[in-house]
Amino acid sequence: MPQQSRFPIVGIGASAGGLAAFEAFFGGMPKDSDPGMAFVIVQHLDPDHKSILCELIRRYTRMSVFQVEDGMVVQQNCTYIIPPGRDMAFLNGSLQLLTPTKPRGQRLSIDFFFRSLALDQHERAIGIVLSGTGSDGTMGLRAIKGEGGMIMAQSTDTAEFTGMPESAIGTGLVDYVMPPTEMAVQLIRYTSHAFSEPLKTATNKDKKFENALSKIFILLRSNTSHDFSLYKPSTIIRRIDRRMAVNQIDAIDDYVLYLRQTPNEVEALFRDLLIGVTSFFRDPEAFEILEDQVIPKLFKGKPAGSSIRIWTPGCSTGEEAYSIAILLMEHVEALRQNYSVQVFATDIDSHAIATARSGIYPASMAANISPDRLARFFTTEEDGRVCRIHKSIRNLLIFSEHDLIKDPPFSKLDLISCRNLLIYMGPELQKNLIRLFHYALEPNGILFLGTSESIGDFDNLFALYDRKSKLFQRKEGMRDDQRVGFGRTFPSRSSFLSPIVSKAASVPHVSDSLRSTTERALLERIVAAAALVNAHGDILYLHGRTGIFLEPPPGESGVNNIFKMSREGLRRDLTTTFHKAAETKGVVDCRGLRVKTNSHFTTVNLAICPVTTGSGASPAAPFYLIVLEEAPPTASPTPPPGGAVGDDSASDVGSLVSPEARIASLKMELRANEEYLRTTIEELGTFGEELKSSNEEMQSINEELQSTNEELETSKEELHSLNEELATVNAELQVKVADLSRVNNDMNNLLAGTGIATVFVDHRLCILRFTPTANTIINLIPSDVGRPVGHIVSNLVGYTTLLEDVQAVLDTLVPKQTEVRTIAGKSYTLRVKPYRTLENAIEGAVISFSDITEHIRAEETLRAEVAELLRLAVVARDVHDAIAVQDLDGRILTWSPGAVRMYGWTEAEALEMNARDRIPDGVSEVPLTMRPHLSEGKDLEPFRTRRVTKEGKILDVSIL
Repeated sequence: MPQQSRFPIVGIGASAGGLAAFEAFFGGMPKDSDPGMAFVIVQHLDPDHKSILCELIRRYTRMSVFQVEDGMVVQQNCTYIIPPGRDMAFLNGSLQLLTPTKPRGQRLSIDFFFRSLALDQHERAIGIVLSGTGSDGTMGLRAIKGEGGMIMAQSTDTAEFTGMPESAIGTGLVDYVMPPTEMAVQLIRYTSHAFSEPLKTATNKDKKFENALSKIFILLRSNTSHDFSLYKPSTIIRRIDRRMAVNQIDAIDDYVLYLRQTPNEVEALFRDLLIGVTSFFRDPEAFEILEDQVIPKLFKGKPAGSSIRIWTPGCSTGEEAYSIAILLMEHVEALRQNYSVQVFATDIDSHAIATARSGIYPASMAANISPDRLARFFTTEEDGRVCRIHKSIRNLLIFSEHDLIKDPPFSKLDLISCRNLLIYMGPELQKNLIRLFHYALEPNGILFLGTSESIGDFDNLFALYDRKSKLFQRKEGMRDDQRVGFGRTFPSRSSFLSPIVSKAASVPHVSDSLRSTTERALLERIVAAAALVNAHGDILYLHGRTGIFLEPPPGESGVNNIFKMSREGLRRDLTTTFHKAAETKGVVDCRGLRVKTNSHFTTVNLAICPVTTGSGASPAAPFYLIVLEEAPPTASPTPPPGGAVGDDSASDVGSLVSPEARIASLKMELRANEEYLRTTIEELGTFGEELKSSNEEMQSINEELQSTNEELETSKEELHSLNEELATVNAELQVKVADLSRVNNDMNNLLAGTGIATVFVDHRLCILRFTPTANTIINLIPSDVGRPVGHIVSNLVGYTTLLEDVQAVLDTLVPKQTEVRTIAGKSYTLRVKPYRTLENAIEGAVISFSDITEHIRAEETLRAEVAELLRLAVVARDVHDAIAVQDLDGRILTWSPGAVRMYGWTEAEALEMNARDRIPDGVSEVPLTMRPHLSEGKDLEPFRTRRVTKEGKILDVSIL
């Protein structure tokens, strides 16, 4: 198995427009040094098109560039490129190729690789996001940052397509935002500080280092109001080292000074310390157990309408909280009953809470969500780049900033999901938080921890529910003296509960303040009966004796809705008045209501007013206070509209008529009412059937539209992916076209510069192209391209077999060469050769004409000179004078028969003397006065002189 690499691995993700970004990135790499890292390029490529990305990248870098093969080991100072139609992962220093589950659509290959790189390389993982559409790479960057790696993104003003860089920058996790031309230099600076030597801080744990670390905690607390001194030192030191490397700072004391001078760096360090890796339905096996076993247990034994309370501290950007809310919603729908579900999601990171509140996530988050849930609980926006959580799920959650260390916890909770938060805390802080979770949970409540977390030694507080999923069930047994507060002592459990969750009147005790006691006494004195309800009419708090106004309805236990519990004569006016108060946001009175109490009617005055509350649990929830009181005896009762049966307001009229007439009148009125009711019931029945039929039709239409919408979404994803791949292919083809255009220009200039007339023909002997020089031999114009060469009039004389020769070459593949002449008297060498492609295929012939006119003229001149020399040689042989030819140094080159007769030496003897620098007497060297003139090549008049031999002969010497 390959060893894990000890050098940084840089993952580069790009989509449409990535080719220009790659050129700028590698073009900005320093030429005089090796980068000391490996680069892995993940580009969205068309699976059906052969990529030339390797060839293009090789132009911009001197590093070795490879297209990845399965299992390829990554080497330093090399670049690796993903092949088309494959997903890629990093494992133990090697690249593994996988067949994608979907050939097209939202494959998210960049996210997939970044996540594997983060898990394998940890702090040595570096992620870079360049030009592209969509949001691929964003979730992978979170994983890299969570493991202590570094991330960069292309600035949007330099990106051809801004979707991917904008999505990455929007996370707030990017360390550097810059043009690709500057990335390489910054990358080398970062790696030289981060990996060239051991960590600066972790190796200097002396008193000076501890003091510097304390100063950093002070700066963080003063700027963010959060104390990190109880967090694990190793985690804090790793993040500080990373920030020092980002800012190229070597000493921790210098970093403390930099923090004091740069407030933005304090915020950046704070964000780094809060980085948590989260996703929807993370650890699927744990969520399956949560769905199958824990969620049903939360609802078991609870009547319809009761509340389910969940808390997810350290929720980060909210994916886990929404995942739990989805499970709760699915279970409520399966039960077909109404429950009040509340999920409290808290974190100290305001940016993360803002993201969670918006409920908008990159489309790449869909990788962990089933298609059914994605269709039911999410909607895609911005051309498929983002997904928004449905309002039905969003309404179940309440997000707020909350510090576990110093803020009071939520209470009466059925489930706490605190996953992968304790691993960053110190041991003492972990113990305090376990006690706090025990305090906040209801009896038998469930604590859900991360895979690397546990409850430690608190077996007396929690029982193991599922070991693998780290689920624990609350036990009773923590005494008050075991409760530990953060900066304070935990008060008793009841003091954390808001008065609105109690259904009984509160009783003051010795610990209550005098103000609370006074207010309670005044309330009991002035208001006899009142109820605090929410927007649905659910009773949250009752004050005084309300039995004469409210009673539980028959057949349903546990009902606490005021509209269902109101007595006869109160319900209709209570409902109308309540809606009016909700619309006007003001106090609404309704006086003189006749409410049936036991065997008689009581006149009641009703008042409803909205109430604002500072409850941390639901600060924005509307509440209403309903005040009920008996009207004074003098008050004139107002009969209910319509003169209901049994109304005592008719008693005075009834006293003026006889009982028989009164009974007859009442019977007639009763029959009329019965007839009216019968007609109304029939109409309602007909209307109900029509509504039922319409509802069935609407359901059928809705299912068809939903199915169509799913098909359109799938087609949209596929088209989006195809568009990205085509953009990449188009960029590659544009580069290829530019290369071909440059080669074509070079070829045209080469052919024109050689002066060789060339004509290219195909199998049908039609002209494909020709050089400008060919116009002088064959009368060609640009429009002749495509015409048979035999249709063109040539200027050749005496050569009429051009077509036959070309056809013979095409048939036999044997080149042909001959000499031809033109009307102008010029001579050419005609060559006909087959036209071969790079694949060695014959696609025509090449006819070339090489001008040999000057060559032939030179040959004719040479023949004449040779003939003259031959004539002179004959003359020299027959003449009696001695003739010798010498070079400028006086060496004998030829020795005529006359010289033999005159000097007595044969030609061989003369040449031998010449070799020994002995020149025969009388044949002296050229006079010194003539040498300079001869060496300059000047024409001289014949030189004549006389010499006397040893024998006394007088010679007349002529030098020519």
